[in-house]
Amino acid sequence: MNEVDIRAEKANLPKVLEFVESQLAAHECSRKVITQIDIAVEEIFVNISSYAYDPEVGPATIRTEITEDPLAVVISFIDNGVPYDPLAKPDPDIKLPLMQRKQGGLGIFMVKHTMDDVNYEYKDGQNILTIKKNIV
Repeated sequence: MNEVDIRAEKANLPKVLEFVESQLAAHECSRKVITQIDIAVEEIFVNISSYAYDPEVGPATIRTEITEDPLAVVISFIDNGVPYDPLAKPDPDIKLPLMQRKQGGLGIFMVKHTMDDVNYEYKDGQNILTIKKNIV
């Protein structure tokens, strides 16, 4: 297991993506899987940066673990911000015309549909959002 502690600021997104991709480098991931993981990581980290400590800025920890059988990456995003379960919100109705849709929720919807598992818990004063993606 590896982790990085970083300030939850949008400007740090490239560092977060670099950290996650460095963990995947030794495992022959397809470009499609890497892209899906990058999009999920970006969505989650930008949401933490935008809303967890608003209007302040606080810390975030990104933790990665590679598991076997099946070969997968597990990425946890941990912050001390306002308790918020993004999975509790209903999925947006993507069949509605664009102008009739409510704003928000599309990013976490994409995360839930591209990752193999997504979990949230609030524990010891921390939001912990964990995603898992099979990488073979």
